[in-house]
This record gives sequence, C-alpha cells and structure tokens, in this order.
Amino acid sequence: MASVGATLSKRTRIFLGILLIYAIGIAAVLYHVVSDLDPRYRESAEESLVETSQLLATLVEQDVRGGAINTGRLDALFKSVYARQFEAQIFDVRKTHVELRAYVTDRNGTVLFDSTGQSLGKDFSQWRDVRMTLKGEYGARTSLDNPSDAHSAVMYMAAPVRWISGAQGGGGGNGEIIGVVSVGKPAQSFGQFVAAARSRTLYAGMLSVAAVLIMAVTVSVWLVRPFGLIADYARYVHAQKGFHPWRLIRRAWQLLRAAYDEMRDALAGRNYVADYVQTLTHEVKSPLSAIRGAAELLQEPMEEAQRQRFLGNIHRETLRIQEMVDRMMELTALETRRVLDTLQPLAVRPLLDELAHASQAAAAQRRIHITVAAGADATLEADPFLLLRAVSNLLDNALDFSPDGGAVELGLQLEGRWACITVRDQGVGIPSYAQDKVFEKFYSLARPHSRKKSTGLGLSFVQEIASLHRGRIELGNRRDSGDGADAVGAIAKLWLPRNTTAKAN
Repeated sequence: MASVGATLSKRTRIFLGILLIYAIGIAAVLYHVVSDLDPRYRESAEESLVETSQLLATLVEQDVRGGAINTGRLDALFKSVYARQFEAQIFDVRKTHVELRAYVTDRNGTVLFDSTGQSLGKDFSQWRDVRMTLKGEYGARTSLDNPSDAHSAVMYMAAPVRWISGAQGGGGGNGEIIGVVSVGKPAQSFGQFVAAARSRTLYAGMLSVAAVLIMAVTVSVWLVRPFGLIADYARYVHAQKGFHPWRLIRRAWQLLRAAYDEMRDALAGRNYVADYVQTLTHEVKSPLSAIRGAAELLQEPMEEAQRQRFLGNIHRETLRIQEMVDRMMELTALETRRVLDTLQPLAVRPLLDELAHASQAAAAQRRIHITVAAGADATLEADPFLLLRAVSNLLDNALDFSPDGGAVELGLQLEGRWACITVRDQGVGIPSYAQDKVFEKFYSLARPHSRKKSTGLGLSFVQEIASLHRGRIELGNRRDSGDGADAVGAIAKLWLPRNTTAKAN
C-alpha cells in the first residue's frame, strides 16, 4: 500500500510545509528561551549574592581588632534570622524561611564561622571562592551538598575581609586581606522560579500554536465559506432518514476538512493557477504547431490525396485540443468540489459487471478479453457517476496498454474497512522513469499499439475522485524487474472506505 505522503497533492504538501516551518520556528524559539532561563536566573541570583557578601564582609570588618576577626555579631544575626517566622507569596512560590547561608574563614582558609554549624574549623583554602578571594580576585563556586543528589547544588559568592593596620573599626577597600566571607544560596530555592518560568513559557508557546490553528479555522470558516458550509451541512441533515450521530459527525469533519482545503488553495492558489496555465500552454503548443504547418502547406498546389491527408491532420489535432480542454475543464470543476453532495450506498460488483459489459465492444476490436474477479461484494457510500468515471478511466487505460489478444481483469479485494478495486492488464508495465510521474497532469506514455499519447489528465481525474471519496489510488507493476521491460503488466488499485452501516446488494 502506498504511503500517505505519496497521495498528497503538491498544494497540500506546500501548505503543510508552511505549517511545519512555523512549528519548527516556534520550537526553536521555545527551546532557546527555555534553555536560557536557568543561566539568566543564576546570573540574577549571583548578582544579589555578590552584594550580600560585600555587605556581610563590611559588617565583619567593623569588629576586626588587631587583625583578628570576631564573628560574634554574625552568630547572633543568623540565629535570629533563622528563627524568624514569616510567609511570603512570591507569584506561585510560597516562602516561609530564610535559606541564605554564610561562612567566614581566616587568611589561611580555616572556617571561623558557619551559619549552618557544619563546617566550623575545616580547611576551605582549596575551595575556589576562598582561594580566589584570598588572592584578591573574584571568588565564586557552585558545589553539591550531597554528591549523590544533583538537586543539592549551592551557589557561593565570596568577599574579602580587609584590615588596615592601626585603623579603628575595620579595614576598608585597600587594606590587607585577612579573611573571607562567603554567602551561599541553594540553587533549588530559585529553581522553583525557573520551573515556573519554563511552564509559563511552554504554555505561551502552546497557546501560540493553538491561536494559529484557531485563526486558520476562523479564516477558512468565516472568510472563505461563512454560509456555504453551514448550508451544505443543513441540506445533508435534512436529507437524512432517521438520526445517525456518527454519520453526522463524519459529515461535519468532511466540511471542516473542506474549509481547510479552501484556505490552503487561497494561500497557494496563485502559484497553482500559474502552473496550470504554463503546463496547458506547453501541451497545446505541439498540436497548434501541427495545425499551422498543415494550414500553410494547404495554401500550396498539391494532389488531392495529400490535401486530404493534411486536412485529416488538422481535424485530428483539433480534436486533440478539444479533448484536452474538455478534460481540463472536468478536472478543474472536480478539484473545486471539496465535499460530495450526492452520496448513496453503492454495490461494487454490479458496477464492475456493468463496466466490463460496456467495454466489450471496444475490447473486441483488438481481441482483448475482459473478466471480473470478485468474491464477496462490498458496499460503498459514493457518488455513482464519479465512481463509474474513475473505474472507467482505469479500464480504458488498461485496454490502451494491453497487447492484442491480451486480457484485462477487474477485481475486488476487501481488507478491514477498505475495499480495493483492482484493474490488471498484460502490457509491458510502467517504466521506472515514469513511475513517480504517472499522476502528474499532462504526463502520458505512448500507447504500444498506436504510439500516440493521451491528454495525460485521466489519472489525475481518478486521483481527485479518490480523494473526494476519502480514498486513494495506486498504480504500479504486477512484477517490477527494474526498468519495467520484463514486467507482466500494470495494476491499478483504487482504495475506498466501505460503508459498514449498509449491506451489499
């Protein structure tokens, strides 16, 4: 079975590509913002800790006597602040106690004071905040309280304790460094704000995506077909015999998808029309050149047999242009239909028998035998006229590529909720270079028996009909040997959803 992407039209892929680019852009912005939150919060916390350490260092310097550090005031201060009871609601975070900590070392890095009481007398001279500050440089570090717990990180910022020999009441900015005051704060305390900011940022991003989707639906429903969709749905509900909730929901979904398709066309329509005109101009150029050449030659004296031959060329090329324009108008009209209006339960087996019987006369001219191989029947909810046209196109295609005296088989397979109508021939199959082009508009291969090409719109017509019926069309070789030269024919598969609410006839 062909992949879903293979059944998407170029316009749909373009529109989905635009949405994908938008999603990737939003994801990249969100990733950058979210990953940048933690460093920015740490920088903010570090700036506050720097000021706090300088404040405490200044306080300690007031009690320095004879170059000796006295931490008695800090001891009383932290005991008092740790005992305070308060309640602060900081946005979504509720704070009830002080988490700030501090320690003081002498000039050798020995801890003289620790607000937590855990490190008194220890040698901290190798810690970066102490070592760098004793050298007169900026000292900071982040360490784990518990090496096995990644969430126990504590940020420390240090400030020097200075003393000017002979000065009363402390040192000041240019004195000798006789110790260090290091202030710490658990990263988890501001990690709560980081987590809250991340949640709000992701929420804003998801809200942005939802807003774009709502805008897309709004544009398609209010601006594209504000009343048409409602009128279509009202007519469908009025035509129902009885109350069928799932059928009504499915119809509503089809209408929403139609609104999406119309919005997609509104965005990509200009390029779509330009491609159409360019391709049609290219295809019409060849028969027009043939007509002009034949008309110029007819102006010269010539034998009657030659004149009739050139008149035949003009007539043939004119019919070719007429057929191309007619098929183009049919295809364009079909592409503008987003929802089928005349759906009804349709048995597949009688449809195949009818097509096989109707094509027997054309097949008999080249001694081609048409058979129908279908076991159990299936019922589809379909537009009878369009489905008949689709299978008829596939059958005509198989007859054109079948050898004289060959066979074409119409088949029906059932797989779960899907019915697959198959059309097999015994031709040369599809060359490898054409396998990814067969559904392109105006692309056609020369018929083996006549060496002529068709308009190249038949398979595109079938593809549109399959899409309207929420199905898909596949075309491939029955046995591919690389370039298709040794293949034993082509097989077309038209997959359509079965109508499980009705019984087949």
